[in-house]
Amino acid sequence: MPDMGDLPNASQLANTLVGYHNANGDDWRVAKNMKDVTVWRKPSEEFSGFLYKVQGIVKDIPTRIIDYIRPGPYRLNWDSLMTSMDIVKTFDEPGCCMLRYTTAGQLWNIIAPREFVDFSYTTDYQNGLLSCGVSVEYPGGLENFVRGFNHPCGWFCVPTEGAPAHGLLTGYIQTDLRGMLPQSAVDSAMASGLINFFVDLRRALIV
Repeated sequence: MPDMGDLPNASQLANTLVGYHNANGDDWRVAKNMKDVTVWRKPSEEFSGFLYKVQGIVKDIPTRIIDYIRPGPYRLNWDSLMTSMDIVKTFDEPGCCMLRYTTAGQLWNIIAPREFVDFSYTTDYQNGLLSCGVSVEYPGGLENFVRGFNHPCGWFCVPTEGAPAHGLLTGYIQTDLRGMLPQSAVDSAMASGLINFFVDLRRALIV
């Protein structure tokens, strides 16, 4: 079992995401949009794939929105892509844990089910919250699942001006699905998956 010395530095991980969030936007290209949710992408600096950005307004306060996104009791109940989630280790540092989760097959199972083991960190950010994560090396693997790898990813949620019961939710995702996959299938799955994420989340928060 990895210990904290083997895991990413939480502050450095958060700073990486803040760097993405504050970077100049000229390189982003629209990958998909649906009404008030837009997905952009640009080449990742971490691996040979893309860094995806998605943004939209969610009708709820930022703390509740992030509670539904971060590792915990809510996420598995509403996220249609996630099929299992277990917190395998907690740490003394507030907001930190390690989780193992699986995702369903996509595109008629062209993309087979995936397994991920991530270090996760949730912290305050500009009157809202940031929940971020990155995959870590972990022994063993689930049968019939491909082990994917998340490069630094995260979700920012901050209050919107003039609408305190709404949150501006912005996500940055760069996932190496691994395996022999056509790039067009990966692009389609990532962009559609992020749109569906907003649809599922908004539906869950209404309850």
